[in-house]
Amino acid sequence: MALVDDHALVRAGLRALVEDVSGYKVVAEGQDGKDVERILSEVSPDILLLDINMKRMSGLDALQAWCAAFPHVQILMLSMHVTADYVLAALKLGAKGYLLKDAAAEELELALRALSRQESYLSPGISQVVIQSAITPEVPLKAEKASELTPRQIEILRLLVRGCSTRMIADGLRISIKTVETHRSQIMDRLNLHDVPSLVLYAIRTGLISPDD
Repeated sequence: MALVDDHALVRAGLRALVEDVSGYKVVAEGQDGKDVERILSEVSPDILLLDINMKRMSGLDALQAWCAAFPHVQILMLSMHVTADYVLAALKLGAKGYLLKDAAAEELELALRALSRQESYLSPGISQVVIQSAITPEVPLKAEKASELTPRQIEILRLLVRGCSTRMIADGLRISIKTVETHRSQIMDRLNLHDVPSLVLYAIRTGLISPDD
């Protein structure tokens, strides 16, 4: 497996924990999301342990940019965030597990074993947070903002939250990368949402996409 975190001491601790688990070995490390493509291309690990918050490029942005191209790699997100927007965004973008940084060492083994069986894993407590968020009556307020988007912007929003990169969207719609970036900026301004997790949660709650898309 491989691990990506922007703190060297955290990586060292994770490596030690992973290699204490029978059958697992860290074969590559990275310090931010920009290292993910290199690791996936050169090493092709079975499991990638990926931090969410990193300085140059976040784990969510790395998921969105590259992980769809490597579907055999099981992604386990590592985060301090328990909020539903981060969890839903990570799962929507292709992560198979979500592990909290304050989890016990034994939980890391449970997560690795689950992903090795092609199963999902969520730290205890996260499932309830996600369920509660899904039933929270916020849709009518946020759904009104959808009328402020043009049909093209809604199309681009759907592609963004499904994990398509800016270049993929530009090529697929036969428009320039600059045009996609402009639409993305306008979408975020009009919805008053400024990161990928919030866009994903918005799109699910308003029915622009379904959790199973």
